[in-house]
Amino acid sequence: MNHSVRFPARAVDRYEIAPGVVALAPGVAWLPASRALIAADAHLAYEDVVGGALPLWSTAEIVATLALVAERMEAAEIVFLGDIVHGAQMSDGAMRAVGDGLALLRAKAAVTLVAGNHEGRSRAFRVLGHTVEDCERDGWLLVHGDRPAALGRPAIIGHLHPSLHLGANTSVPAFVASDALVVVPAQTPYSSGLDVLSHDFAAAIGLWSVRRADAHVVAATSERLYPFGTLANLRDALSRAAPRRTPSRYRKRRLRGDA
Repeated sequence: MNHSVRFPARAVDRYEIAPGVVALAPGVAWLPASRALIAADAHLAYEDVVGGALPLWSTAEIVATLALVAERMEAAEIVFLGDIVHGAQMSDGAMRAVGDGLALLRAKAAVTLVAGNHEGRSRAFRVLGHTVEDCERDGWLLVHGDRPAALGRPAIIGHLHPSLHLGANTSVPAFVASDALVVVPAQTPYSSGLDVLSHDFAAAIGLWSVRRADAHVVAATSERLYPFGTLANLRDALSRAAPRRTPSRYRKRRLRGDA
């Protein structure tokens, strides 16, 4: 695999981001050998859990997207990579919506639920039933990523909500990948994500012994993928292209990866 491009390569709908791992356009990873789809940070029932007046639309939207991709790829399994729900406490109506959504997906393929930090200590058992802390597919450890890194084992994680920030409060979800670590973007539409070019993101992947020069970024929209080359090269290119600014005492707000 050649990930040395310095500028966006030709847009595609799938792209091999690591050995045996393919990025798909809706922001999910695909393991061809086991025919497993990997979706991170769905945060189902978000609107209900936060207690707002918004209708519960994102759950149906995410489930429909995953069902469509599962059918298209003829998936044998769908793995939720943690933070399946936004919280363990929700209304009965929201719980039914989540249950119906998971049942629809189980009609397409086997479903494995890896717990994340938003499932809480109860692992949202009342809503989700059985979950696992991690699993292994095709030699990759599948884990949410909120706990200490499992060094020495290639891993696929979520948790960080990686995105490429484009300015003017605009961001696009992105995969970040190396031969040792793949970070899958969040499915929830409610997170602007952690900027993959930020120091905070570099520190997060550094815990997995991955450097910017080792990792490459692939932006993901609902239909297309845009490979941008390595994080180091992209960051260097953008810093050289950016206009010089007068120093300011204004301090940027630090973004958390996990919504």
